[in-house]
Amino acid sequence: GYQKVSFDDAANVYIINTCSVTDNADKECKLHVKRAMKANPDGLVVIVGCYAQLKPEEISAIEGVDLVLGAKEKFNILSYLEDLEKSEQHAQVHSCEIEETDFFIGSYSIGDRTRAFLKVQDGCNYKCTYCTIPLARGISRSDTVENVVKNAKEIAEKDIKEIVLTGVNIGDYGKGEFGN
Repeated sequence: GYQKVSFDDAANVYIINTCSVTDNADKECKLHVKRAMKANPDGLVVIVGCYAQLKPEEISAIEGVDLVLGAKEKFNILSYLEDLEKSEQHAQVHSCEIEETDFFIGSYSIGDRTRAFLKVQDGCNYKCTYCTIPLARGISRSDTVENVVKNAKEIAEKDIKEIVLTGVNIGDYGKGEFGN
């Protein structure tokens, strides 16, 4: 029942997918919240993504934010939106321990480009000292070959000529159990 509109248009709900890789994640998040509030002060603002998983309480204190969803919870965004109302208080926070994010949900993006991005892998098992990905995205897990093929066929039916396979560490695709 939702319709996608331009971010600068007045919308009932703004979903902001955040990053944590850059030092500017907090600044960019605040900037996008301000843009949303300028377009529609009554619009609901939902923050998801790596920054939301790593620092949900910090984000919940940003003026205008109504809901913060962690790595696992973002997949149930519609159920959280059902009862959400604009609040003058801190935002609602639903964020799991990252160890609970041990499943894979296949997805792809199609937009104004000539190619589609098909996610086949997520997470990372390496604990590099400079990287927050294992803390924000969880363990490495892959989609099943069957589901990747199904999604690729769906994309091809939309007359997209190029598919880019993506993942946090695509070199780990298929290590361990598929769909895990």
